Amino acid sequence: MNQHNENSSFREYKVVFVTEGGCGTLLLGSAGIPVKKLETTINQHAAEGWQVVFQIIENKRFLLFWTREAVIVTFGR
Repeated sequence: MNQHNENSSFREYKVVFVTEGGCGTLLLGSAGIPVKKLETTINQHAAEGWQVVFQIIENKRFLLFWTREAVIVTFGR
């Protein structure tokens, strides 16, 4: 079903999952938001004309004992 919303300023969307690598989680015991990786990802997409529309932080269990945070970013253009 393809509907056109007159209030929407974006023609397409992209969802990107940004998380710390598994090695960092194993070595440090848990991993927070990978700020530098997130910044690089946003800047790369901005250079291609994408804008951040929405983002959410997810706390996810890694293996059995560790947790790590990830950011799910929705871009639009």
